[in-house]
Amino acid sequence: MAKAPAAVAATLPPPLTGPAMIFAGLVLAAANFLVVLDTTIANVSVSNISGALAVSPSQGTWVITSYAVAEAVVVPLTGWLSARFGAVKVFVLGMIGFGFFSFLCGLAPSLSLLVLFRVLQGACGGPLMPLSQTLLLRVFPKKYAAAATGLWAMTTLIAPILGPILGGTLCDNVGWAFIFWINVPIAAICSWFAWRLLRHHETPLAKARVDLVGLGLLIVWVGALQVMLDLGKEHDWFASPMITGLAVVAALGFVAFLIWELTDANPIVDLRVFRHRGFTASVITLSVAFGAFFGINVLTPLWLQQNMGYTATWAGYVSALLGVTAVLVAPLAAGLSTKVDPRRLVFLGVIWLGAITFMRSQANSDMGYFDIAHWLLLQGFGMPFFFVPVTALALASVTEPETASAAGLMNFCRTLSGAFATSMVSTVWADSGSRNRSELSGLLNGAQDTMDQMTASGLSPDQARGNLEQLVQGQGVMLATNQVFLAMAALFVVAAFIIWLAPRPTRVADTSAAH
Repeated sequence: MAKAPAAVAATLPPPLTGPAMIFAGLVLAAANFLVVLDTTIANVSVSNISGALAVSPSQGTWVITSYAVAEAVVVPLTGWLSARFGAVKVFVLGMIGFGFFSFLCGLAPSLSLLVLFRVLQGACGGPLMPLSQTLLLRVFPKKYAAAATGLWAMTTLIAPILGPILGGTLCDNVGWAFIFWINVPIAAICSWFAWRLLRHHETPLAKARVDLVGLGLLIVWVGALQVMLDLGKEHDWFASPMITGLAVVAALGFVAFLIWELTDANPIVDLRVFRHRGFTASVITLSVAFGAFFGINVLTPLWLQQNMGYTATWAGYVSALLGVTAVLVAPLAAGLSTKVDPRRLVFLGVIWLGAITFMRSQANSDMGYFDIAHWLLLQGFGMPFFFVPVTALALASVTEPETASAAGLMNFCRTLSGAFATSMVSTVWADSGSRNRSELSGLLNGAQDTMDQMTASGLSPDQARGNLEQLVQGQGVMLATNQVFLAMAALFVVAAFIIWLAPRPTRVADTSAAH
């Protein structure tokens, strides 16, 4: 006979206190930090990995997209896994798997194996973000709940800042494999201490049903769409039967997924929360704006390394500046989101991101470090005014029992939009660079005079021709970079106006379920 809820609660151990509580908090925060860190640590390493594995930079971005997609697909399974096996066991095994596949990533001799290990790494890391927050709130006494949530939130904000710096430094000084191997000792320590400290705080088990059909359809349509986006450029898009077939599979799989999830009694992704107009508008805004945001974050280090002569370390320093100002103004954004109409904050935050991105579309090859850095510092001011209130607005738009499902679905859409944007931006950037180079070559005036001047200065004809070709190539890539920034600025503006489709919220949501 099942115990009553009160009886179950009575059998649970009390929250931790003293040094044990602090140490458990640090372990859980470190686990969350590690998973979030891996979403950005590879951004500045794409050029190094591409060169080491003899693939193009656009193929190198699969290292980013494969991890993000795997993580997004597994997040909806977190609730079922916790109920079936226990939150602590899932957390510890996830940390062990994360460390093991991080080790294999560093050993990968080819891109295909690296992508496979990144998929498995992301699958292990998917449940760690929500479970780290859940377990923090379980082991901390209620009076320290706000401090626990703050500790968790700080790791979520700081990790993306340190990711590019750490990734660039490791790539330049010890090799790209160490951006993965650095996870191994931390994962081992966290998993061991988490088991020692938390095994007596295991959650009650239940024979929960998992929506296997929904999960299968989710993997099929998301996987087919991501592979299509990643391979489309290499196979001339829809001129290839394979790309066309993947598009058909993605479309049919998506439709079947929608029908199944809307009719199943226990869906893996509760799409019914989209009946709330405020939630729908918030998620669309989040997906479009985050896709644009993540796309320019991936493009920036690629441009700096390939076109501006930056090392991975210095590209990391520039990329990390985006998060410095974001951390500084995050408390202000959090405070205002409960006092001011969150739609206004989201609108202003996203418009700010779009305005700075538009300014960045005026870049040129002669810019110095501070010319580029000040844009990222300015752009960081808009991030918290977008991320914090849009989360509050989305969760305030659903009923309280739906908060957990809504938070999971919102995180799923956000992560997928980042992965899709990465594929699209890298493809468009490469295509535009090639097209611009051809157009500039055709419009080049006085090429022979320029070459004559170079040969007169002591260069051979072949060296002069190579220098001229390099100049044209560099300007073609610079134009392509500005074109992508301009397109992303337009997406920010579109996202900013979509938020006004949401009605003003009638309550303040508890955002602790968001991850």
